[in-house]
Amino acid sequence: MSIGAVRSLRCRRATTSLTGWDPEDTVAWEAGGSAVARRNLIWSVVAEHVGFSVWTLWSVMVLFMPTDVYGISAGDKFLIGAVATLTGSLLRFPYTLATTRFGGRNWTVFSALVLVVPVSATIVLLANPGQPLWMYLVCAALAGVGGGNFASSMTNINAFYPQRLKGWALGLNAGGGNLGVPAVQLVGLLVIAWAGDREPYWVCAVYLVLLAVAAVGAALFMDNLNGPGVDLGAMRAAVADRDTWLIALLYIGTFGSFIGFSFAFSQVLALNFLDHGDTPAQASLHAAQIAFIGPLLGSVARVYGGRLADRVGGSRVTLGVFAAMICAAGLLLASGASIVVQVIGFVALFVLSGMGNGSVYKIIPSVFEAKSRTLPIDEAGRAAYSRSMSGAVIGIAGAVGGLGGVGINMVLRQSYLSSGSASVAVIVFAAFYLLAAIVTWRAYVGVPRGTGEMTSSRQSAKLSS
Repeated sequence: MSIGAVRSLRCRRATTSLTGWDPEDTVAWEAGGSAVARRNLIWSVVAEHVGFSVWTLWSVMVLFMPTDVYGISAGDKFLIGAVATLTGSLLRFPYTLATTRFGGRNWTVFSALVLVVPVSATIVLLANPGQPLWMYLVCAALAGVGGGNFASSMTNINAFYPQRLKGWALGLNAGGGNLGVPAVQLVGLLVIAWAGDREPYWVCAVYLVLLAVAAVGAALFMDNLNGPGVDLGAMRAAVADRDTWLIALLYIGTFGSFIGFSFAFSQVLALNFLDHGDTPAQASLHAAQIAFIGPLLGSVARVYGGRLADRVGGSRVTLGVFAAMICAAGLLLASGASIVVQVIGFVALFVLSGMGNGSVYKIIPSVFEAKSRTLPIDEAGRAAYSRSMSGAVIGIAGAVGGLGGVGINMVLRQSYLSSGSASVAVIVFAAFYLLAAIVTWRAYVGVPRGTGEMTSSRQSAKLSS
């Protein structure tokens, strides 16, 4: 793309596709490419933010569902969360391919508008309590469609930004999206405080409006990006690559923890408050007053995790994160019946998992940029390889990582059914964090590899030597 073409894009709305986009061209980037990328990033964050809110809508809705009215047990509520998480995770596979096939702008508009269906269905379902469990599970599965927005959004933004800024850009995009979790919980808290625990309609009404804003904004201000992207060939190559699955395992520990706890934290708190003598209504209100703090801080931490990874390397940050998560899990095990200590432990897990989300996603483009340097192809071919493989792995890791959230909810459900507490589940989580730390050390930190993860500054020094 010429410098003149980039400059013209700064002054008009995005109504056409961009061709020849090369974010590594520093002259074009400084001449206006950065402004184009920033405009797409802003609206990508908005749409992904609302998508995350709809995905985790049922983490709030279960607080509006007293057992004596809806006939839904605590175990059923964990199951509802698991179903929503599962749908959102599995849809990340096709969503990864969508922006290449349909265009980032076009797909963002569609992915926002389609969420009107589950939000409207939630209003109807909760207005008519006493329905069988399977109806709540189907509705939660439809809301889970919002989880797919992450993969298409991240793949799209990955193509807009140069290697030296990917950690920051992907961290900001994902962190802004992750903020949709505490946002919907805050809206739920306001509704509970204002209208009581049996008027969920206002939560859903707010998101019907926000979905319209996201769709219109994307249509007016985003661009479709023509050129190499993620296709089935890239997905097949990524599936066959060892690093894809190592990174996916790490993402289970970071994002899987974030999204799993986002669904479960309010329920864990509500059950603890019930054990301390609260009525169900009081427990729901007290849980809602606290539950948003963890996802909020975790979302913000993702941005800083990506930025720190840009400076010192994603693998080093990730290793430190898993070591600290093991300590946080130990704090939970030692908390006894103290709600304060439990809240501190879970909030620490949220913050650490958020940082790990950003650092793991910094590993991805770094690994495949380094691998491209070993291929006998020209510079354009290397850039296309790095972009398509990074985009494919972002989608695959996002999907597999999201499945970790399903595991979180199912392990917690079984732990409460068998022992009446989360202790067994926390032991399982700590064991997984230890495994992830060992994998990070062996694959990306402790064993130098020609295709290993490097910081941007180290890459530049290597390429100039």
